[in-house]
Formats: sequence, structure tokens, C-alpha cells
Amino acid sequence: MSKTTSEAWKTALTVVQDVRPPFIPENAAAMTVVVEYPPGDPGAPPHRHPSGPAFGYMLEGEMLFELEGEPPRVIRAGEAFWEPGGDVIHYQDGNNRTDTPSRFVVTMMCVPGQPMLELVDDAELERRKARRVPKP
Repeated sequence: MSKTTSEAWKTALTVVQDVRPPFIPENAAAMTVVVEYPPGDPGAPPHRHPSGPAFGYMLEGEMLFELEGEPPRVIRAGEAFWEPGGDVIHYQDGNNRTDTPSRFVVTMMCVPGQPMLELVDDAELERRKARRVPKP
């Protein structure tokens, strides 16, 4: 081994998430983005990721995270999250704090010719309201 190589690489890796996505579309490419919301920002409106799954890591602050069929939960800095993509609605990704910004990184599978994010209209939200877990 080279004298300029450290041994730190052997312990430098920490697994923060290990999931098996339901599908990765053929011809998909990966897109990584950083999302930043100011204090108290509600985030993106209800949407889905039709091209495939998305994998994220909270860098700073807190996110109120809610997927169809799951109760809302808070994701804090240092925690990972994912969503299956496809037809599943992502209801919330807003900043859970009013005193500090939030920032997270997301890697999404994207298929050429398909949007990476598709907004869900009020009529569809109404039709699918039984799939949303009631708030406590």
C-alpha cells in the first residue's frame, strides 16, 4: 500500500439506508438534487414521481414527510428516507421548523420523456382520500 494512502477508508462508510425498491424502470437515469426550504415553508404540493423511486437524506433541519398509505413523520438531519415512485402520492415534504431552513438531497430515477415530478390535482386527491392515513 502506498505511504500516501490512509487506512481511514476501511471505516469511513456508514450505511444510513438499505431498501429494496419495487421497480427501477428500464432506461432510467439517476438525477440527484438538493432541495432547500426556508423556515416554515410547506414544500411542494402533493405530487408523485412517475419515473421511479426516490432516495433522500436530510442534510439540515427537519422535514414533515407523508406518503400515501403512511402516517406523516418527521425526518431530521442525518436521517434517510425513500419513496417508491410510480403512482404513490407524496403529500408533504415541507420544512417542519419555523426557526431554521431545511435542506435535503434526493436521488430520483428518471425515464427519458417522463416527468420526474407530477403534481396531483384536487379531484384526484378527493378520489383517493381513503388511502391517506388520518392525522391524529
